[in-house]
Amino acid sequence: MKINIQSVGFRLKQQLSALAQKKVEKFKRLCGDVIRIDVQFKLDGAGTVENKLCGIRLVIPGYDLLSHIKSNSFEEAIAKAVEALERQIEKRKKKMRKQAIKQPAYLLALA
Repeated sequence: MKINIQSVGFRLKQQLSALAQKKVEKFKRLCGDVIRIDVQFKLDGAGTVENKLCGIRLVIPGYDLLSHIKSNSFEEAIAKAVEALERQIEKRKKKMRKQAIKQPAYLLALA
């Protein structure tokens, strides 16, 4: 699993990079088939208080999971983005379990 962390419009501090690395490491445990994780930090030019954007893309076989969160701080944004992806992973696991149950018994016996 490869983790790419980048910032757009500002210089990324080591502390923020380390926090992002720590937060997304748990996806190895939650979803074993992760190929790559892309984390992107942006400053929104809207001039509002909530101008920090964090986007996380979880590249897995089948389709990618995405989460984009706008917040007051990057730390809060990455925490919320990770929570959103955790919910998406749980939904994906439930859907996959449900599909496995629906398969006819004779197909399972052939495997």
